[in-house]
Amino acid sequence: MPQKSTAAGLVMGPLEWGLLVLLSAVWGGSFFFAAVALREVGPLTVTISRVLIAAILLHGFIMLSGMRMPADARTWAAFFGMGLLNNAIPFSLIFWGQTHIASGLASILNATTPLFTVILAHFLTSNEKLSGGRGLGVLIGFAGVVVMIGADLLGGLSENLLAQLAVLGAAVAYSSATIYGRRFRQMPPIYTAAGQVTASAILMLPVTLLVEQPWTLPMPGWQTFAALAGLGSVCTAFAYGLYFRILRTAGSTNISLVTFLVPVSALLLGMLILGERLEPKHFLGMALIGIGLAAIDGRPWRLLANSLVQIRS
Repeated sequence: MPQKSTAAGLVMGPLEWGLLVLLSAVWGGSFFFAAVALREVGPLTVTISRVLIAAILLHGFIMLSGMRMPADARTWAAFFGMGLLNNAIPFSLIFWGQTHIASGLASILNATTPLFTVILAHFLTSNEKLSGGRGLGVLIGFAGVVVMIGADLLGGLSENLLAQLAVLGAAVAYSSATIYGRRFRQMPPIYTAAGQVTASAILMLPVTLLVEQPWTLPMPGWQTFAALAGLGSVCTAFAYGLYFRILRTAGSTNISLVTFLVPVSALLLGMLILGERLEPKHFLGMALIGIGLAAIDGRPWRLLANSLVQIRS
């Protein structure tokens, strides 16, 4: 049955909402799995494990489906660009950041990705200029960031501050990947997913071997191996499949709502299982970022306006 649509875009049905919540839980779980693995291995090792496992699984799915990956140099050059911006850089920065800050805080800071996307799109595209409402949303969202890390900025450079800035740097990389990834619009999504994680694995392997030399570390416990397996299989390979399933029927605007939900699952897992605790300023910052994202998205205000119209009528 074709998905219903309106002038505003594709409509989210109960199935799409359910899948969206599942995707947010899966991506929120990536911060949890990373926190577990980082107790025994380094951030680069976690990154290479995540993309390598995902690449093996995605290529296996492609082969079993009878499909064939593109082989031309131009496409693979684009895969390497996407892998660098969407996997290698942000994964490494987030995982390093999580060695100094709680996974829940990392997920909140990572939720600023749409804020940076709006800014970059204004300068790098011709059809997504910053409007008054979107500009206000960006300002509110960044006010949330200032609330969370402002005191650390005044206190000078510290590992905690650098970790928070690293996660914000990952958000900038993700937003750049969003714009860069438009060149893959005509390509089957599974090819883009497999190509970028494969390119990321190729890029990260020599860096990890040179910098962290993981073979010199003590053998990790089963919890670490389980966390890495979950990170690569569930939070990357499966998540990509889920993401593109929702994208096909709900559209890119609707799927962007996952940004609102990811910190919720990451916070719950971090607090309930890892015993993490955040300060009141972190929750205030998250609230301001959420309001900013809502202002950028626009739909909450439209729903409120429609509700008021119905009440008055």
